[in-house]
Amino acid sequence: MKRTPSILLASALLLPLALPATTAWAAAPQQHTQAPGWYRMMLGEFEITALSDGTHAFPIDTVMRGITPGQIQHDLLDADLSAPVQGSINAFLVNTGKKLVLIDAGAGVLYGNCCGRLLDNLRAAGYQPEQVDEVLLTHLHKDHAGGIVANGKMAFPNATVRLSQQEADYWLAPASKASGPAFLSTFYDAAVASTAPYISAKHFSPYASYGEVTPGITAMPAPGHTPGHAMYMVQSGRQQLLVWGDIIHMAALQLPHPEATVQYDSEQDHARSTRAALLSKLGKDHVMVGAAHIAFPGLGHLRKQGRQYEWLPVNYDGLPPAP
Repeated sequence: MKRTPSILLASALLLPLALPATTAWAAAPQQHTQAPGWYRMMLGEFEITALSDGTHAFPIDTVMRGITPGQIQHDLLDADLSAPVQGSINAFLVNTGKKLVLIDAGAGVLYGNCCGRLLDNLRAAGYQPEQVDEVLLTHLHKDHAGGIVANGKMAFPNATVRLSQQEADYWLAPASKASGPAFLSTFYDAAVASTAPYISAKHFSPYASYGEVTPGITAMPAPGHTPGHAMYMVQSGRQQLLVWGDIIHMAALQLPHPEATVQYDSEQDHARSTRAALLSKLGKDHVMVGAAHIAFPGLGHLRKQGRQYEWLPVNYDGLPPAP
């Protein structure tokens, strides 16, 4: 039978299906890298950019307190997680239109190759370290303050570093290291080394009392994790973002069990009561939260579920609206 043109065309379209199963169009190598770690949103007239410093394996089995191994196993299974769980290290850049303010700065080199990516991500987000006017620290632990230095110099050469005076007094006093727990020994050393270039350059200015530290950003006490641990309420118009530092370290465990603490809490009971009061408030008023250690970008709301809480991450917006 003579084939018609339509039959010939159909046969041609089927030819690729007859290729050997081993044929590959491109032997592309795997990349083993992640997308640049920044995410942007508008808060009233302020531009907020979440920045990732990386993730690290959180040592659940050794640092959690006030929660049983059985509860840990149950909560991890319920969250479809298994140890070791990667913990995010997030920071938040606030462009008020008049100032560029960074809240926390990641670990820098202090946590090894897992982290220290904040400066690269800040540049990928369209900014330069020289443009940062102020760095507000929630506290002086390595994973929040280590990133303010690079190669022993100020990573943000034009910025003033600010934190509560109580926090500075505690971590920078030699007597604190002498009387503090041995496992925090390197934390005292890191706090001194990180702040030294800014102190030398007179770019270190702790605040004696809580309140507005720069227009639109208010420092608030949140003690327990460290003696002078602070939170920052960022507000533009009626919109608010609470950057809460280390209120939560492991969401999968501490949201269902707010009573659970971590070894690194200076005052376990105080950290527990601070968290309980804050979660209760946030579960009612639904203020946006910027969380240092909840999966990047660490932006979302809390919802109360009985005695537990649920994290509701922001809905991804590929084109943040203009103010």
